[in-house]
Amino acid sequence: MSYLFRTRSDPTQQKPTSSEEMQREVDGVREMLGDLQKEMPSFLSDGTIRRFLRAKNWSTEQAAKALKEAVKWRRQFKPEEICWEDFAGIEHEVQRAYIPDYLDKNGRTVFVVMTSIKSLTSTKERMKQLVYNLENMAMNSEGTQEGNVIWMCNFQGWTVSSTPLWETRESLHIIQNYYPGLIGAAILSNPPKIFESFWKIVKRFIEPTLQEKVKFVYSNNSDSQRIMSGMFDMDKLESAFGGKNTASLDISKYAERMRRRDQLRRAGKNTNGNISSSWQGK
Repeated sequence: MSYLFRTRSDPTQQKPTSSEEMQREVDGVREMLGDLQKEMPSFLSDGTIRRFLRAKNWSTEQAAKALKEAVKWRRQFKPEEICWEDFAGIEHEVQRAYIPDYLDKNGRTVFVVMTSIKSLTSTKERMKQLVYNLENMAMNSEGTQEGNVIWMCNFQGWTVSSTPLWETRESLHIIQNYYPGLIGAAILSNPPKIFESFWKIVKRFIEPTLQEKVKFVYSNNSDSQRIMSGMFDMDKLESAFGGKNTASLDISKYAERMRRRDQLRRAGKNTNGNISSSWQGK
């Protein structure tokens, strides 16, 4: 588990100033990947390579190295094969972590985590569910120029047992190493006082670029409300985050939506191995 304590400081490269320069960087990474492209054409799309390049400060060497590690992980974990039907008791678990049917004002995908809801499954199953959600969000982010996911965690009622430290580190490892550049902002809502000590430990494992995207917000704070109203349609945003939406998640409709996404993920690949644009927003 030594990787959980590893720190990284890649040298900053000059960011491409045109689409042509960016494509040259992508092509440079492709050249370093060699035959891996034939093995995983859907994963090694231009969009994925751009995300890894941004996460590695536009270093083609570092991006290619990180992609090779991701390919190695995907061979073992097989995230592209995970589907809704793989999860037992998913109806309860999805209330803890789900992708709502609204976007933020910039059209970015939203991911909601309610930490106070106690999970009824094992850590292994929760990691599998996390990867399933990350796969969906990564595919929905194909072609975007920057982080296209708003990660929102509500910590009201949080206790140390809600998110075990080992599980938190493992989640961060997966997000930062195998889905880098996906998160555009991380909203930590209403953390209790006890969370401060936990956060001091956890942020040691968060890379600086991701730390910069973390925002603490509080329902009874006017500045926080300005942040949230600037990012979201408050009529759609859950009341747990200061919005006006008090409706419960409709599990049946959510299941239908995720099954439809699973079908499109399996069937919506074009001849280049990329997900068809028709998948977006489904």
